[in-house]
Formats: sequence, C-alpha cells, structure tokens
Amino acid sequence: MALSIKALIAALTVAMAGPVAAQQLDGTLKKVADTGAITIGHRETSIPFSYYDGNQKPVGYSIDICNRIVSAVQARLKRSDIQVKYLPVTSATRIPLMGNGTIDLECASTSNTLDRQQQVAFSVTTFVTGNRFLSQKSSKLRSVDDLKGKVVASTSGTANIRQINELNEKRGLGMRIVPVKEHAEGFLMVETGRAAAFVMDDILLYGLIANAKQPDRYEVSDESLSIEPYAIMLRRDDPQFKALVDDTIKALYVSGEFQALYDRWYRSPLPPKGINLNVAMSEALKRVVATPTDSGDPAAYR
Repeated sequence: MALSIKALIAALTVAMAGPVAAQQLDGTLKKVADTGAITIGHRETSIPFSYYDGNQKPVGYSIDICNRIVSAVQARLKRSDIQVKYLPVTSATRIPLMGNGTIDLECASTSNTLDRQQQVAFSVTTFVTGNRFLSQKSSKLRSVDDLKGKVVASTSGTANIRQINELNEKRGLGMRIVPVKEHAEGFLMVETGRAAAFVMDDILLYGLIANAKQPDRYEVSDESLSIEPYAIMLRRDDPQFKALVDDTIKALYVSGEFQALYDRWYRSPLPPKGINLNVAMSEALKRVVATPTDSGDPAAYR
C-alpha cells in the first residue's frame, strides 16, 4: 500500500528529532523561523511547471512539489503559522533574487547545470527534458541547420539561448538570435512571423502549443540540442535546508504519490483552459525516481 506523503513527512520529522533537532537552525530555516515567512519564486507562463491560473494564482507541477516542501518546513519548525509568499521571477532575475535572499525556493522550470552550481544549489532532479525548437509546420524546419540565416528567439538568462548562440557561432549559421523576457513572448514571435523558431525546453514548447489558438499550426523539432535536468533552486552552502528539501522530494517518490502528481500535470486537463499535454513519463525521469540524483551533468541522464 502506498504511504501518504503527509505520513512520510511526519516520519521524517520524527527521525530528525534526534541529532537534527539538536542542531541549531541556520541558513534558510533560521531565516524562515525568524521572519515567519517563506518566499517562493515562480514563473508566469511556464506551463505546466509554474504559471498563473485563471485567478492569477501560481499553480503547477513545481508549485505542488514546493507546497510539500513548505509543509515539511512547517513540521520541522513546528510552526503552522509560517506565511507563504509568492514572487514572480524571470530567467534573468531568478538567480540574483535567490542570491540576495529575496526568494527562498525557486519553483519553476530551471535547469540544474554545472555552471549554475557555482552560484546556487539545486534539489534532487524533479524532471528531465531536452532543448529543442518550435516552429510553424508550414516552415518545414526540421534541424538547427534549417535555421541558417533566420531570426530565432530564445529566453534570456537560459541555458537554451547560450546553447543556440554557441551552435550559431560554431556552425557559422548566421542566425539572428533575439532574446525575449518570457516564453510566451518567444511563442508570439513565431505566431506572428517575426521569428522562424523559438528555442526552449521541449516540455515547455508542448505547453505553449497546447495553449495556442491554433495548436495544429506548430511543431517541435526532432533534433535535441541537449538534455536538461530540472530541479528546485536553493541557496548555496545551506546543507541543512537542502537535506530537508531533498528528503521531502525523495519521500514523494517513494510514497507512490509522485505518479498521481505527474498524471495531474502531464496526463490530465490543465487549468485554466483544460488543455492536456498527454506526455508520458520519460525513461530518464523514471530512473531519477528510482535513484534520485542532483547531478548537473547531462551525461548522468543518458
């Protein structure tokens, strides 16, 4: 019988009552205890990970995971009165806002990379995706080489725009890379013909297409530029908080509730429009669930 996530979190809290409870609070846990609040950084249009529903409330797969983490924090501190604050972030602002203490968790669609690990920390992996591009079917663009000399959009501050810039230079493709602030802006450029393609993680591209006025007009490239492991972003050098976050996510995997969580956001109608991505769980993610890892090396997921 699958254990409930609440039971596992409770068990985790009891287990921590020995040596961990004896530890003095530090880092994020001390900050939350002192201020009585925890701030979640979220995205506005990263369907289905972190976005606004019809009531302008942050929802999504990553938000649900972070709600579990908040419950674990409340249990650890024995404080049910901890206030949860939400702050929208962009690809460009998320790392600075984490570094300066404005946000405590970033719950969105952020790739765990070796470069970013020099600035921030990450939980165990929560999703595995790939970097591809979206285009109109009528354009018949199949590979990166087909983008030669064309206008291509990608979101600023992401690994995606860095990768497409590197490929552009390496292959001498002469693309004009246009940075955009949000994913929805990149899709709009393709929709209106101002860009031939929008480069981003494939699961986000599927979400944009499913939410489009005419979904059948668009397609995602077969060619993948990279493997991208997603995780919850945290501050560096905070082992006490990272241990709590990782243990909460691992408990979610062990409990069996993770499958229901996945099905809710990838195999069911999504708010607010009732779209269904209908994306089966990848073999890479199944391996992560069986053997959790916080590796930022793409090779660890092949």
